[in-house]
Amino acid sequence: MAKSEEPVFVEKNMGKDLSDMTLEELWQLFPIFLVEHDDGWLIQYAEIESDLAELLSDYSVERISHIGSTAVDDIWAKNIVDVMVELPAAADLKEAAERLEGAGFTRMSDEDERISLNLGYTNEGLAEKVYHVHLRHVGDNDELYFRDYLNAHPQTAREYEALKLRLWKEFEHDRNAYTNAKTSFIRAATAKAREEYAGRY
Repeated sequence: MAKSEEPVFVEKNMGKDLSDMTLEELWQLFPIFLVEHDDGWLIQYAEIESDLAELLSDYSVERISHIGSTAVDDIWAKNIVDVMVELPAAADLKEAAERLEGAGFTRMSDEDERISLNLGYTNEGLAEKVYHVHLRHVGDNDELYFRDYLNAHPQTAREYEALKLRLWKEFEHDRNAYTNAKTSFIRAATAKAREEYAGRY
């Protein structure tokens, strides 16, 4: 398969801040795009892990983990490094999120005891390094099981890659639809992983 070139975004959106854009405008500015596996993602993860550990040093972080497709061996992925931060059950996730916002992160979602933030989104497109950070309470970590299962089962990883490549262009400008279309595959693999790796995390 030919190597994909990461898109370069130059549209100014008439000077709008991201917070002023509609969801449709954001999806146009930040379309789904996939690239070949890049070993540099491991280096980017190590950098952000160190930064997060320092920023959240007051919160007794239980675990910081590299998740998502950039943490799976040799499959195509969005050029965005996903990170899960697990905090103790008593930790205030909103307060921790505010700490990260003060360091330049932007809150993406805040619901059901889960908060997601990003770093590297600009009103001209994506920066050179982009991160999604998922704040969770310890134990809310299905993504770790899914990651481990794909890395231990290359055929399943290839099936997941094929699904993503098929959905890429269909839902290039609809991130919710793209995510929803992957849900049943992820749930099935995660259930197998939970059984195979019971008690690992």
